[in-house]
Amino acid sequence: MKLIELLRELDYTLVAGNMSVEITGVVYDSRKVEPGSLFVCLTGFQSDGHDYIPDALAQGARALVVEKVLRVLPPDVTVIQVENSRRALALLSAAWFGWPARKMTTIAVTGTKGKTTTTHMIRDILTAAGYRVGMIGTMGAFIAGEKVPTKNTTPESYELHSLFARMVEAGCTHMVMEASSQGFKLHRTDGIQFDFGAFLNLSPDHIGAGEHADFGEYLHCKSLLFRQCRVGVANMDDPHWVSVTDQAICPIRTFSQEGPADLRITKVEELRAPGFLGSRLTAAGLVEGEVCLGMPGRFNVENAAAAMAVTALLGVDRETMDRALRRVRVKGRTQVLPTPGHYTVLIDYAHNAASMENLLSMLKSYRPHRLICLFGGGGDRPKMRRYAMGEISAKYADLTILTMDNPRSETVEAINEDIKVGLARHQGESISIPDRAEAIRWALDHAQEGDIIALIGKGHEEYQEIQGVKYPFSEEQVVREHLGMDDPAG
Repeated sequence: MKLIELLRELDYTLVAGNMSVEITGVVYDSRKVEPGSLFVCLTGFQSDGHDYIPDALAQGARALVVEKVLRVLPPDVTVIQVENSRRALALLSAAWFGWPARKMTTIAVTGTKGKTTTTHMIRDILTAAGYRVGMIGTMGAFIAGEKVPTKNTTPESYELHSLFARMVEAGCTHMVMEASSQGFKLHRTDGIQFDFGAFLNLSPDHIGAGEHADFGEYLHCKSLLFRQCRVGVANMDDPHWVSVTDQAICPIRTFSQEGPADLRITKVEELRAPGFLGSRLTAAGLVEGEVCLGMPGRFNVENAAAAMAVTALLGVDRETMDRALRRVRVKGRTQVLPTPGHYTVLIDYAHNAASMENLLSMLKSYRPHRLICLFGGGGDRPKMRRYAMGEISAKYADLTILTMDNPRSETVEAINEDIKVGLARHQGESISIPDRAEAIRWALDHAQEGDIIALIGKGHEEYQEIQGVKYPFSEEQVVREHLGMDDPAG
């Protein structure tokens, strides 16, 4: 492809060279440069792509995209200067792959919590409606039944458009993705005009070195979604929704569990059956009538409301939503596992005090015979987090089982001693079983009728990190093997 074709939608200055040079690839990692490549110099938190120009030239780069003025212009190389090379990479990548996002209906979901669950719900509803749907997020990319590992919740722009192109090739008509604040800040989604953008909620997070300077910047980055989508969908129950949407350049549709909105959840009934925790929702507005949700908790009702609002705007009927949402499962997110029938086991990624309190208080509302909380603490993390998690577990759980999470460079015993400081602030019972598989088997063997057992902290992770080594470990596999249950993937 000729360079000038890649640059059609990019603002730039030609510093040196020939615009008609033939380009064999777009690259932002100098180690991947091949003869004929266009090398884009990204300025990062820890490294600067401009420092690697000599390496890129030595490997045959034919053109450079730079932000900085080069003191010496390399001979026989085209140099393009731009204001922001990350934005340039996004537009160049889209052009290189033929603007694949424009060939699908695209949906982006942002928020502090719930992005993974909501994207799964949207995907499942659209799939039930007969569409072929690609999905990108925390757990990777999913294309026509294939899982593709990704490094970030919102991948770098080149990888993002590569995934879009694979989706188009696989026949996907729709794409839903998690849109992170870092993705917006680092221009990974620049040049994409999403058909729908959904905002879930906002709370202080991702603030610090290498992330966001303060909450104001974090909020601003979230709000950028509504400057690059055709229709916005927002949660009116979140106190920040007005601030997030006030600079929107698209129409905003709303959902709520508390007041007037385009989609209103007017009634929620908790449902519990063997191997099932969920809710029956009554909706009005964009969706009229009842929908059964196969995931427990008010926060999942919020996620479902967002998914219902988006898919209703896409023309999906209530019956299809009901069929999909009653069966929806998200690995490691309030994931209920099959059991012999007299108690409930679920896996959840909650790994701080706030998320634990949301989860455990919700599970208490199902009035279990006993609420059993099995968790550990991450190594090389603040002790205050461990104290707080211990306090929350003792506050809500009838029995806490202390075990291993990802101890990293610390010992399980030392981590659990910290957690016990918080446990002591309430009267809940506790035991320690450091080996997590053994602890899970103990909980299953001692389960009583009506118990809810919450395996907390690992979620979708399938490893344990111990002294710098990641060992394979699946909580779901431990449960299924111990109970002699069939693996649904088999």
